[in-house]
Amino acid sequence: VQLVESGGGLVQPGGSLRLSCAASGFSFESYCMGWFRQAPGKEREGVAAIDSDGSTRYADSVKGRFTMSQDNAKNTVYLQMNSLKPEDTAMYYCAAGSRWCGTWDATRVAWWGQGTQITVSS
Repeated sequence: VQLVESGGGLVQPGGSLRLSCAASGFSFESYCMGWFRQAPGKEREGVAAIDSDGSTRYADSVKGRFTMSQDNAKNTVYLQMNSLKPEDTAMYYCAAGSRWCGTWDATRVAWWGQGTQITVSS
């Protein structure tokens, strides 16, 4: 099982970025996929998820700004991030598994990507 993120970088406040997470070694339609982030000195927190029933959910801090989607043919999920703020600066991780569905419990995530850094700064 492998999750490979891409798309991170430096962006100015108000800007946009799109993250991608390519999954291999399993069929992600059977699992919950999502994105967590971790800023220095802080706990890893859930940002967005697509649960096994296809529904999406978001942390309150990103609602209306971030959109998660998936392409089953490519086994890839995406996170479109708009109106980025300095407080969005963090390492972003792709997550997959079945036990964390419907929660933001990072301890229940089965697989993690290597992470991609997002820095929002002028």
